[in-house]
Amino acid sequence: MTETQERALQKRSLKDDIREIVADEGPISIERYMALALTHPTKGYYTTRNPFGVEGDFVTAPEISQMFGELIGLWAAEIWTLIGAPARIRLVELGPGRGALMADALRAARAAPDFFQAIDVHLVEASDLLAEKQRQALADSGKPATWHKGLDEVPHGPAIFIANEFFDALPVRHYLKTAKGWRERLVGLDPEGELAFGLSEETEPYIKAQAADGSILEIGAAAQRLMTQIAARIVSENGAALAIDYGYVRTAFGETLQAVKAHQFVDPLAAPGEADLTTHVDFSALARAASAANSRVHGPVEQGAFLRELGIVQRADMLKRNATPEQAAQVDSALARLIGDAADEMGALFKVLAVTRRAVKEAPGFAPLEAQS
Repeated sequence: MTETQERALQKRSLKDDIREIVADEGPISIERYMALALTHPTKGYYTTRNPFGVEGDFVTAPEISQMFGELIGLWAAEIWTLIGAPARIRLVELGPGRGALMADALRAARAAPDFFQAIDVHLVEASDLLAEKQRQALADSGKPATWHKGLDEVPHGPAIFIANEFFDALPVRHYLKTAKGWRERLVGLDPEGELAFGLSEETEPYIKAQAADGSILEIGAAAQRLMTQIAARIVSENGAALAIDYGYVRTAFGETLQAVKAHQFVDPLAAPGEADLTTHVDFSALARAASAANSRVHGPVEQGAFLRELGIVQRADMLKRNATPEQAAQVDSALARLIGDAADEMGALFKVLAVTRRAVKEAPGFAPLEAQS
């Protein structure tokens, strides 16, 4: 390859690459499109940029306030006791962002010295850029950490898995109900050669759901497979998992695919690799996947209720005791964002689900199982 050809190749956008794939192979699934857009090795959204914070494309709960990560750290300490306080416990975070959650969790975990001593920190991160940010955030945590590209690389043994705004970024498939049956929604090319949604020619015989024509079924098979894998490890090796994400409690028809760039919604097909692609998490499907592995599922509950149960209001009051009026106002603002229970606020939009062995009948932040039934 000549130098000119190499420069031309480097200038090609991911959108150009995807158009070429479609032109050569035919339309691709939304699942494959999302995977390329988010995790392409050199042009994917998460592998090429820092998307978090005010300067990024979105803000996550750990970026809003230290209280969030601190309470997750204390939750982990309490669940460690409930699962028998193993001498070594892997504290594993999936998709750790800039490392704020883990840094705050480890600081809070110092309040439980035996737990802190038992922790072995592992982070699952596909992006080298974000892994470097995480290293900086954890430099003074007092705990060495190990990074992995995937869950399969995390050593086996008792583990507590934390996934905050992780499952929403896993790719999904869409199926549209037509008069002939369910047909998969695909990404192809329009007459001008631009990316466009279309439908497969064949119907999907394995989907038996009854719905009106025009209904869309969104299936997060990747999320369900991962939850099954996590739950199986918990059942066989001991541990727990905590998943926090925006989503819905019961499986329903409808699509939730969205793209966000600079805190604004944009066309999901307009600029792959330059905008965050997410879907709302089907917590009912996650619960079914975990239960199928013979684990116990706690929740899901709304984030606001979960954080209140863990004591976030009391923690906010403690932070305000020696704060300036401006600092106190910031604490109040962060608290309201995290636990607000209006339909469009984080406290209600975000759900929380925990997974343990079946012997663990209660988990902090969740109502006793008798109250859930």
